[in-house]
Amino acid sequence: MAAGTTQPRVMVLPFPAQGHVIPLMELSCKLAEHGIEIDFVNTKYNHDLILGAMADERAIPDGIRMISIPDDLGPEDDHADIGKFVRDLPAAMSGRLEEMIRSNKIKWVIVDVSMSWALELATKAAARAASFSTYSAAVFALRVNLPKLIDDGVLDENGNVNRQTRIKMVPPIDAAEIPWVSLASTSAPERRRNNIQNVLKTNLWMPLAEVIICNTSVEMEPDALALLPNALPLGPLVSPTSGPAGHFLPEDLACLTWLDAQAHGSVVYVAFGSSGFLDATQFQELADGLALSGRPFLWVVRPKFTTGVGVGRDWFDAFKSRVEGRGLVVGWAPQQRVLTHPSVACFVSHCGWNSTMEGLLHGVPFLCWPYFADQFCNQSYVCNVWGTGVKLCADERGVVTKEEVKKKVEQLLGDEEIKARAAMWKDKACASIAEGGSSHQSLLKLVNLLRQQ
Repeated sequence: MAAGTTQPRVMVLPFPAQGHVIPLMELSCKLAEHGIEIDFVNTKYNHDLILGAMADERAIPDGIRMISIPDDLGPEDDHADIGKFVRDLPAAMSGRLEEMIRSNKIKWVIVDVSMSWALELATKAAARAASFSTYSAAVFALRVNLPKLIDDGVLDENGNVNRQTRIKMVPPIDAAEIPWVSLASTSAPERRRNNIQNVLKTNLWMPLAEVIICNTSVEMEPDALALLPNALPLGPLVSPTSGPAGHFLPEDLACLTWLDAQAHGSVVYVAFGSSGFLDATQFQELADGLALSGRPFLWVVRPKFTTGVGVGRDWFDAFKSRVEGRGLVVGWAPQQRVLTHPSVACFVSHCGWNSTMEGLLHGVPFLCWPYFADQFCNQSYVCNVWGTGVKLCADERGVVTKEEVKKKVEQLLGDEEIKARAAMWKDKACASIAEGGSSHQSLLKLVNLLRQQ
């Protein structure tokens, strides 16, 4: 830019959940590298978590200003209650956000798709707006076409599946696996209805976004992106080299030293993201399955990962003692550094979109264990489209048994074709974000767009 020209200031607004904050922070770092000044807005609660998880506040790159805003939840409220956030955040934050946009002379607001109500707010405050998809382009296209699925009788407006069918899209998914249906169990019809109604409502604001920023690439999702003419695919996004800004939990870096001591291509890495959990029965089956596999494993067990009764501290301590030397359990891991480590053989994953992109970028085969929302669609990409993993199957009780874990680990690590496809997709993903690649070109388009006054 010409000397003396003021760089544009952009507000970035993630939904207040770990899996939403991380990719938007990764995007912010990319924009900051190109001179865009970022106001990154978190709720006060999450802002404090992020700063507390950092070993050094210098992990926040130059050009990014971390800003907090109250969410009006009390100390007795559950800050992991997604439904409450969806319902209450607009009223709690709208006035403060509009004031910040005006007073800070924000020219653009990049809005998490799950915060789409802020698109209208940005327009009202005379700022231009972009939407950021925290899930695949396929799921974004599915979201936009949800009214048609209702008109076609696949679903009703309460989220009930009226016609058990396979949705003909890439990747193919069953009607019961539509993200906003699978977010709620069959025993929670009111929650399922609220999910569907929220999507239908927020879809009305989507035309206010001049562009849809997607953490994907044209090579990975050509069919889905063809349905989104104003999409800018600039993924896979990767963590900044300066550090893990945006994480809610401190990373256990000692696991990298442990990985250094393991044989090449030997370690089973197990992580279920920031919101998935297992009940006591399933937790023990997974633990026993990892022990039965006979392979070294690194398992991320964050606080409150297992629910209900049955997994006592004594049992888990005894398990860790039993596998000591071969298995390592940590509270949170530097995932992208783990996935790039040569000792890692495969990734047992819930198939959240961030994890899916990270595993694909680093060429790691998947054992897929989806839990809810878009994770079933992502599993379909991994197993049915890219061919880089296999699916773990539950028994008649709905439990993935220890024998199934052992069997699928052996199957995956013995499949040379899957390994070859994983390596091929790694090459494609790396090429897309390299200078001159398709995603790098999309990033430059976005930078130029944000610089427009």
